[in-house]
Amino acid sequence: MLAYPSSIDLSSSTLQHLAEQLAVQRREIGTRWRRLPAGRQALLALAQAMETARTRAFVILDGTLLPIDRIAADTPCYSGKHKRHRMNVQVLTDPFGRLLWASPALPGATHDLTAARSHGIVDALAAAGLKCWADKAYQGAGGHIRVPFRGRRLKRWKRRHNSSHAKIRCVGEQAMAVLKGWRLLRKLRCSTNRITDIVKAVLVLHHAST
Repeated sequence: MLAYPSSIDLSSSTLQHLAEQLAVQRREIGTRWRRLPAGRQALLALAQAMETARTRAFVILDGTLLPIDRIAADTPCYSGKHKRHRMNVQVLTDPFGRLLWASPALPGATHDLTAARSHGIVDALAAAGLKCWADKAYQGAGGHIRVPFRGRRLKRWKRRHNSSHAKIRCVGEQAMAVLKGWRLLRKLRCSTNRITDIVKAVLVLHHAST
C-alpha cells in the first residue's frame, strides 16, 4: 500500500493508473518537460483530492423504531406511525454507510427531531460544524442538518435536490438495515430500561465483526 500523510491509504495500482493517464496526456499535448515526473504529479493530485474530501465530510442521521413486547397500557411506547409499541433509537452513519453511533432508547411516541435534540445531537453537530443529511422528520433542526424539500408541486431544481438527497440518505438506510438484521432487535422482549444497553452491545459486536 502507498500511504500519504493525509491519513488515507492508496493502492499502488491507483497511483500507477493515474500516472499512466498523465503520461498519455503529456504525449498527446506534446509536453517536453515537467518539474515533476508523472508518478510524483499523480501523488500530488491524489493528495490534494484527499485534502478536499476531508473538508467535505458529513454524517447521515436517521431514527429507527425497534419493536417491543409491551401491553396497550404503555402509551408512551406506542408509535402512531406504525400502530405498535416501539422504542426510538437515533443512529449516525458515515458517508460510506458505516455505523458510528446509536443513541439511548426513548419511547416510540417520541418524534425523531425531539429525540435528536434530547440526545444533544443537533447541538453537537452545530458545534462541530459537521454537515448532516437527514429525512423530513428533522425539518427545523437547523441549517447544518440538511433535509429534503416538502410539498407535492415543487420546482424542478427542488426535485433534483430531493433526488440527490435521497441517494445520499439511502446509504444510511442500508446501515440501518444492517443494525436491524440482528435477530435480537427484531422484537425485544425485555424491560424497556434494558434496551439501551442491548443496542450498545449490538453496536460493539457489529464493529468487532467488521
